[in-house]
Amino acid sequence: MRQFFLLVFVSVFLSCESRKQEIVVLPEAESAIDLSHIGKTKLSEYGFFVGELKTLTPAVGVVPYTLNSALFSDYALKKRFIKMPQGKKAGFSADDVFDFPDGTILIKNFYYPADLNKPEENLRMLETRLLINEGGIWKTLPYIWNGEQTEAYLNVAGKNIDVSWKHTDGQLQKISYSVPNMNQCKGCHLRGDKVMPIGPSARQLNGDYAFSEGKQNQLLYWQKNALIDLPEIGSVAKLVSYDDESVVLSERARAWLEINCAHCHRADGPAKNSGLYLLASENDPARLGIGKAPVAAGKGSGGLLYGIVPGKPEESILQYRIESVHPGIMMPELGRSVTHQEGVTLVRQWIKEMQ
Repeated sequence: MRQFFLLVFVSVFLSCESRKQEIVVLPEAESAIDLSHIGKTKLSEYGFFVGELKTLTPAVGVVPYTLNSALFSDYALKKRFIKMPQGKKAGFSADDVFDFPDGTILIKNFYYPADLNKPEENLRMLETRLLINEGGIWKTLPYIWNGEQTEAYLNVAGKNIDVSWKHTDGQLQKISYSVPNMNQCKGCHLRGDKVMPIGPSARQLNGDYAFSEGKQNQLLYWQKNALIDLPEIGSVAKLVSYDDESVVLSERARAWLEINCAHCHRADGPAKNSGLYLLASENDPARLGIGKAPVAAGKGSGGLLYGIVPGKPEESILQYRIESVHPGIMMPELGRSVTHQEGVTLVRQWIKEMQ
């Protein structure tokens, strides 16, 4: 009976929630509400890490990875890991996320250092998100770390957490960091009618990582450890890092738009009806928003006429929305409460230099 009540409560809560969530706080420690039928109640129960949990030292079979261009999440830093079933390999895709075998778990940890100029010191873990492939269906599970930094607990309802840090310019920053509820996790990961991973693709993993054995290309490392079969590495495309100032401006801007916007703005994404598709591989100017009137933007258009007006970022709806922090206007809709200044400056310069 108690489990039935919980399911009704969660269903009502998630279905009634607005995009700007109201927070229902579940206890950090043991709860009177049993969530064990949804997933393990404690992060430590999975055995992903050895030693002190907050150090995120991976156990045998848990592989760290990074992305060439990462999603902006209010300047939070992230450490990513993957655990695949022993003896199984991911199916290679040149253009999309890999086809991961049943039992694969993607692990993404969000944290802030006290000082962004010292990213490995005085860390505060906030949340860990899991994507678990069960029978071809990806399940999203968010875990929130306790104040003691000793454990993270399953939390389906989301939570706002006050966070402060010293920014790269030396200024103190304070925000209310939003941990998404389980339904919001699904919203960003929806492809057609299925939940799918976003980050781990060949183009994103085609870059170096400092493994414990030394720095090497991540795809070659996965191949060496029998996690995937690859074509010749020189034939695999690479998404650039939008932070790399040595790369052509347009490629950097397109990489930023892909990781921050294209999980929705693609032909099979939640924003497919907008007609705006922002994958870095998209070559149709109209589908990129150049000279394109919005299908339905409401106040999100800011009274502007076109998605992108070449040479005029101040007249471009795309620029207006990625700079905004107002609900109903800002893009992406979830996952941030502040503007990614470096990202919007990059896109602004890209539009400004368009002919």
